Amino acid sequence: MKISQMQKLLDAEVVCCEENLEEEVFSACGCDLMSDVLAYVKDQAVLLTGLVNPQVIRTAVMMDMKCIVFVRSKMPTDEMTELARESGIVVMQCDKRLYEACGLLYSNGLS
Repeated sequence: MKISQMQKLLDAEVVCCEENLEEEVFSACGCDLMSDVLAYVKDQAVLLTGLVNPQVIRTAVMMDMKCIVFVRSKMPTDEMTELARESGIVVMQCDKRLYEACGLLYSNGLS
């Protein structure tokens, strides 16, 4: 699935790295505990979370993720956006709950 397709499915706003919207992603995870992401996530390209702090971006960088989606209308800070931009990670935000956002992506083919 292309990140641009995810954006449409979630009715999400792109915060940064719009130039990477045509990248393909094949898997995602939804989590608010970055320690769990580090411990249990393998080969996930997209992180969906409601946690808003710079550690989210740093975790995504360490895990080679391509996209972060902030749910529940959470908005990343300018510092977070700049960190993501430096790493080329697409950041989006949507008003859906984590469960709903993950379900939409899963039911449309993202594992």
